[in-house]
Amino acid sequence: MPGNLKDRRGAGRHPAEALTCFCRDVLTSLGVPDEDAAVVADSLVRANLEGKDSHGISRLPIYAKRIRECRISARPDICIDRDGAVLKVDGGNGLGQVVSYKALQAAFPVARETGIAAVAVRNSNHFGAASYYCQMACREGMALIATTNSPPGIAPWGGKRAYLGTNPVAFGFPTRREPPVIVDMSSSIVARGKIILAAAEGREIPQDWAIDEEGLPTTDAEAALRGAVLPLGGPKGYALAVAVEMLSGVLSGAAFGPHVNNLYKDGDPPANVGHSFILIDVEHLMPLEEYYARLERFIREMKSHPKARGTEEILYPGERSYRTYMNRLREGVTLNPSLKSMLNDIGRACGVNL
Repeated sequence: MPGNLKDRRGAGRHPAEALTCFCRDVLTSLGVPDEDAAVVADSLVRANLEGKDSHGISRLPIYAKRIRECRISARPDICIDRDGAVLKVDGGNGLGQVVSYKALQAAFPVARETGIAAVAVRNSNHFGAASYYCQMACREGMALIATTNSPPGIAPWGGKRAYLGTNPVAFGFPTRREPPVIVDMSSSIVARGKIILAAAEGREIPQDWAIDEEGLPTTDAEAALRGAVLPLGGPKGYALAVAVEMLSGVLSGAAFGPHVNNLYKDGDPPANVGHSFILIDVEHLMPLEEYYARLERFIREMKSHPKARGTEEILYPGERSYRTYMNRLREGVTLNPSLKSMLNDIGRACGVNL
């Protein structure tokens, strides 16, 4: 890239291309095949570009550590069995992005043939931002519902100890010209990764994010990690977490609840995370041109809706993330000093320069 990066992007900012190459090279040095490493690197850096830093390159050090320890397989034996429009996937304890990418690649032709494909994944790991898979589907002209479970983070409503994961769910709908409509939300009031990031940086968290081990609200990120994240919308978020656990854990044959092992806890066995994907080929419902026309009218009407005082613009889900993506693609991604130090450490260990 021409010019001085510090002059063009400001101190501490890194171009996406450089971060992607770094991630890929670290992973391949650990035995991950080139194609698989490229998928993981693309997923992590895309999350940073969209402002989802808790699911971005900050995850690379723990992935690398667990691959070295053989708690994650660098070259998983992924088994995909088809039964009609249903795909049952054993991820072979691979990186979650690799398992999910290959599961969706296998599901696309099924959805084109039947109109829908349901994918249940077991024996996987953290798969990054769920929106990444929605974007994959949208590029194929398909809608997607994606869910995953995670280690215990949310207490059952009325409880004080974490049992359910923070269990995100995402929806993606393709558009003709605009950024795709993407809803990506955790069942918790905040993604647990944001608390992990706050703990790593020594920052306090808002008081309405989590409870400590005694079930009391806390601003201490470390205490929150020992306690539980609060569900989104109280009992509604708890119910949503249960539904995601059913789809991702119970129905898939993966671990569920406290039986999902924590990637960040030393000595734990493989995580056995579960994912579910429901892929819908839009053309089986109506011609694409009709769908796009209806969607564009829908978006136009929402964005032109009378605005509340103080609101400059109404955005649809996915629009803000896309604008952040375009801005960071131009300006680069800022890495805080502690993360940059961790990445430099892992780079030296792998013979890769950041």
